[in-house]
Amino acid sequence: MAFFFNFVAISFFVYHLLRVILWGVLDSDIELFFLSKLGKPISSLRGKVVWITGASSGIGRELAIALAKHGVKLCISARNISELLKVKQACLVQSNGSLGPNDVYVLEMDMLHVNHHNDYFNMVIDHFKTVDILVNNAGRSQRADWGAINVKVDRELFELDVFAVVSLSRVALNFFVRNSVKGHLVVTSSTAGLIGAPNSGTYTGAKHALHGYFEALRNELPNNVNITMFCPGPTATNFLQECFTDTPGTKYNQRVQPTDRRMTSERCGQLYALAIANKTHLSWVGTFPINFLLYIGCYYPNLKRVLLKIIGSERLQRVRDSR
Repeated sequence: MAFFFNFVAISFFVYHLLRVILWGVLDSDIELFFLSKLGKPISSLRGKVVWITGASSGIGRELAIALAKHGVKLCISARNISELLKVKQACLVQSNGSLGPNDVYVLEMDMLHVNHHNDYFNMVIDHFKTVDILVNNAGRSQRADWGAINVKVDRELFELDVFAVVSLSRVALNFFVRNSVKGHLVVTSSTAGLIGAPNSGTYTGAKHALHGYFEALRNELPNNVNITMFCPGPTATNFLQECFTDTPGTKYNQRVQPTDRRMTSERCGQLYALAIANKTHLSWVGTFPINFLLYIGCYYPNLKRVLLKIIGSERLQRVRDSR
């Protein structure tokens, strides 16, 4: 009997030690890491129709290219038509002939025009006859002191990052239900949707709101739609230039520095595609110490409070800024 309890104790210790080591060395959550090795490959999506909003740059662009390499048909949408055409060309080149010009549909679209979301959706249906997966990637981040944020900024950011996403997702959901298709709704959230990010108060609130909306949907219609929440940590894109600030109509207009410790957008797009292929409920990616902080924050909330006190707000902000 003593041997049994010793064995259980040692196994318990080794298990948690291994988890802590993986938190430190992986650039994704543990589930996504194992799925990348043993789960469905991205090629399992070949022939599917995936619509990616906010696809003209950054994570959306790299996700489109990662999917195109495996013969996934794409609708790529954003406001910047010239950049979208460049993304289309990159997708066709990377597909190595598995996609033709008609397999990558370019849609000039402003997510804030919610009254036209049905029209946009119908344009995609007219082209492909269906949509299998909607990836809600469009949005903007924020850099601002919490107490200085004008409430108009709160409303503007929520209109883009939350209400426009929910609106388009409802259009897609109604299509899935009407056609008895178990579709897939995918949302680009953020690590700020799991742990509050300093100097990004409105953005953090918006990402937490998205988790609430889509968790409610998952519990309401578990048999009608798959939902994936994808939470990237600091990533090397041009997002800082477009960030909201504390003042309406102004942008942060800063550049990501080459010395920042950020995940490459290419790696993020690859992991994103794997999360979609495996229909994960929640996935996150990021370089150290993002994984460690997220595991502590999500699974050990009491320990998180102690850890954040030790780290302090200035160090946490440097982690957020990858410095």
